[in-house]
Amino acid sequence: MKVIHPQDAQFFMDGPEVCRQYIATEKITFGTSTLLPGQTGGTDPGHGEGHEIFYCSRGHVAVFNRDSEKYYELREGDILLIEEGEPHQISNIGTETAVITWSCAPHA
Repeated sequence: MKVIHPQDAQFFMDGPEVCRQYIATEKITFGTSTLLPGQTGGTDPGHGEGHEIFYCSRGHVAVFNRDSEKYYELREGDILLIEEGEPHQISNIGTETAVITWSCAPHA
């Protein structure tokens, strides 16, 4: 087992989206994305080798699938399954900071 603290996560930006990747192995990747109200993050091209799960930990977001041109609305507690290779982009459509936790398997 391994405990990873936020300050030990890999920090990066995707546009205004603040991302932290806590762990990445050959079997799973886990991290968070944070957006302020009105912000839209960069477009993730999707992961060709596995599914991705978005869990809305806080806030109210819209996730846009560029291929299908569909929006998916997530509120706190909702989960979205993203299939292999689906490009997606997160927008905070709420009035508070939004936090999405994400996980990819087998890996990103």
